[in-house]
Amino acid sequence: MASRPCAAITRAGGRCQRNASEGSSFCYGHAPERSEERRRNAEKAGKIGGNGRSSSASEVSKARALTKGILSRLLSGVLTRDTATASFMGINTLARLVELERRIREADEIEERLEALEQREAARKTSYGNR
Repeated sequence: MASRPCAAITRAGGRCQRNASEGSSFCYGHAPERSEERRRNAEKAGKIGGNGRSSSASEVSKARALTKGILSRLLSGVLTRDTATASFMGINTLARLVELERRIREADEIEERLEALEQREAARKTSYGNR
């Protein structure tokens, strides 16, 4: 099947250079029927930090470095045992919050996937019933 150019006009006033998706006059980025999907994908991407790393990953690496520093100062006698203990309690709380954040994000992603599957199934049933 020969590819067709996207029918969308860009903000600069020119025609979109991408090929239209199969069964549409528009590419993925301009198809009105895919706007909700694009919004969800953008939202998901916004929750993930640069290069696919979440902001939690940077917090974990900071906590790791802080833990090593506290342990080193404790063993060298610079920090008291009580100060180190309180610091480790704070780091432990941070670790629990990072894990909670991961679980919430995972549940949100599962919910979105389930919703998309339910919508596809409803659309399939509708189109099958119209035959």
